[in-house]
Amino acid sequence: MNLSICYIFFFTLLSISLSLFVIGLKFLINDFTLFIEWELLSLNSNSIVMTFLFDWMSLLFMSFVLLISGMVVLYSEEYMHGDIYIIRFISLVLMFVLSMMFLIISPNLISILLGWDGLGLVSYCLVIYYQNVKSYNAGMITALSNRIGDVALLMAIAWMLNYGSWNYIFYLECAKNNLEMEIIGWMVILAGMTKSAQIPFSSWLPAAMAAPTPVSALVHSSTLVTAGVYLLIRFNILLMDTKLGQFMLLVGGLTMFMSGLGANFEFDLKKIIALSTLSQLGLMMSILAMGLPMLAFFHLLTHALFKALLFMCAGSIIHNMKNSQDIRSMGNLMMCMPLTTSCLNIANLALCGTPFLAGFYSKDLILEMVTLSYINFFSFFLYFVSTGLTVCYSFRLVYYSLTGDFNVSSLHPMSDESWVMLKGMLGLLFLAIMGGSMLGWLIIPSPFMICLPILMKLLALLVSMLGAWMGYELAKFALSWKLMSMDKFIYINFMGGMWFMPQLSTIGLNFYFLSLGYKLIKNLDQGWSEYLGGQSIYNFMKKNSMTNQLIQNNDLKIYFFSMVMWLLFMMIMFMF
Repeated sequence: MNLSICYIFFFTLLSISLSLFVIGLKFLINDFTLFIEWELLSLNSNSIVMTFLFDWMSLLFMSFVLLISGMVVLYSEEYMHGDIYIIRFISLVLMFVLSMMFLIISPNLISILLGWDGLGLVSYCLVIYYQNVKSYNAGMITALSNRIGDVALLMAIAWMLNYGSWNYIFYLECAKNNLEMEIIGWMVILAGMTKSAQIPFSSWLPAAMAAPTPVSALVHSSTLVTAGVYLLIRFNILLMDTKLGQFMLLVGGLTMFMSGLGANFEFDLKKIIALSTLSQLGLMMSILAMGLPMLAFFHLLTHALFKALLFMCAGSIIHNMKNSQDIRSMGNLMMCMPLTTSCLNIANLALCGTPFLAGFYSKDLILEMVTLSYINFFSFFLYFVSTGLTVCYSFRLVYYSLTGDFNVSSLHPMSDESWVMLKGMLGLLFLAIMGGSMLGWLIIPSPFMICLPILMKLLALLVSMLGAWMGYELAKFALSWKLMSMDKFIYINFMGGMWFMPQLSTIGLNFYFLSLGYKLIKNLDQGWSEYLGGQSIYNFMKKNSMTNQLIQNNDLKIYFFSMVMWLLFMMIMFMF
């Protein structure tokens, strides 16, 4: 029964994805945009209207999200085999995809909040899917970190009251140098930074690896973490040649460098791939800040293809390793699982930007545009060093897991017999090879003319080759042993620990603010303000009503007593 349900969802999502792709191409060729207003309710002169924006960008992105989610649902059938709540799991995945759809087609900040909060809520449910302490902690840091951005989005909605409508898409061009729109821009950037895990909100993304691997494949390729980038692509006019853009360039570059550095010290297979996602998100953010939204969107789509494949291959290996994620326990997997490791290698090479794979067409173009543009040396350094670090941790991963000796001799032989998972992986393999070329011709039909000196042209390739050699040396421990002889605190805890951000986020910010909130509730809301406010008024009214009730009793003694008191009062008044 479960098999049939998974296949039904797979074919449904695939058919909708292909339809949206064809419509998106038609919109792209004709430069056509469809803006739909659906009136939900009209009361007197007030009307509640739901707005949708269909252009080539939203349609292509929805097509890719649905394609990857279809592959993930098919893949989940075998990966989640034995889970008695498989229907609940697939329902959560579909709710996740639906929230992303709302976010993609919303030109309105109110309806964006619908998809935005939907993503946050369902992601929490998926991260805590395996019900243990580690998952609960990961779910809490994910939810709390994203709430900061949600509050920023609510503040942006409040600032949009200064305009006539919440349809931000109409106000961007005319309000570029407006102070109010700049404040809204800062709020939107904060929201995008938390959702796309930029510094200093990066610690939740590796923690979210507590979710099942099919969810990780969906989250890290085309849904949750790309929502912030997509929102900023829509707001890109505010970023061009402003302080907002300069700030995002710095933040994106530092995120790219920090995650690339951290991945070289990590031994958890899923966390290495999660940190590579963080590195690519930093690349998208920084190139967007330089005023190239089309390139950022192009890389967003190509990255979705090979990153989903990378996670699926990792999930297949973890599944065969009986849920062990430590790359030191692996080794010589290419002899045991040749098809899976071939897919993993192709996805890894696409991530590195190897010529003529999907990642090359967007990544190489980005680096050449960076070289061509006016940019400071620090940002230039971060771009190229981060590219080298990406190749470095990719080759380190290959060395540890796919070559050498098999390090768990007690484990039974592994194999490529999981055909349902392989169907999901092979579906994306073709796109990881051909997708970049295909999208390049579609999105950028007239080629860029980038004229650079030969050394600058080959710089990206040289940096990648240097990174590959460094990754091999690090994995071999020849260089690693020398580095280990340095101060261990600086080497492991700082560089490999994401610059202390997990500690700052969990122990520092979250714990401090949660304990502060608890004290405020106890001392103010339920303490002095309650005693002097609500409870005080209640007691005062209660005493007065009891006195009034006593006076109103039909008692002769009370009546005479009150009369005497009233006469005495009148006599005293006349005397004075």
